[in-house]
This record gives sequence, structure tokens and C-alpha cells, in this order.
Amino acid sequence: MIDRLKGKKVVGFKQSLRAIKSGTGKRVYIAKDADNKLVEEVKIAAQYNSLDIVYIDTMKELGKLCGIEVGAATAVILNE
Repeated sequence: MIDRLKGKKVVGFKQSLRAIKSGTGKRVYIAKDADNKLVEEVKIAAQYNSLDIVYIDTMKELGKLCGIEVGAATAVILNE
């Protein structure tokens, strides 16, 4: 199991989408319990840019992996 997401990252829908569209994203994390309407655009952009998508069980767990105290729908690991 992943303990913490390593490397530079952005957290949240808007920042994740911006990173993917700008080509700076390497891997996308999406919470399974996030609103599908919200994350659908991130999924499409990630697939279009051939990025790996990793699904995490809950928003709370994804937030914890990102080192924040609140839940997160999406996160993106950035290219170094």
C-alpha cells in the first residue's frame, strides 16, 4: 500500500486538470468516491495524454496520501 505520494504534485480538480493539459503531469490519482461528473474531465484529459490513472478508495485516503488534512478528488504527480 502507498504510504505517501512522493515528488512534486498538485492536488484538487482545477490544478490537476491544468497540469494534465499543460503536459506537466506524469501520473493521475483519482478517488473512487469522488463525484463522477467532477472527475470525468480529468479522466478524459489523462487518457488523451496517455497518463497512468491510479484509483484510490476514498477522497479522505487520497488527501492523506497527499499530506493534507482534507479529502481530495484528484491529484497529479508532476514531471521532475
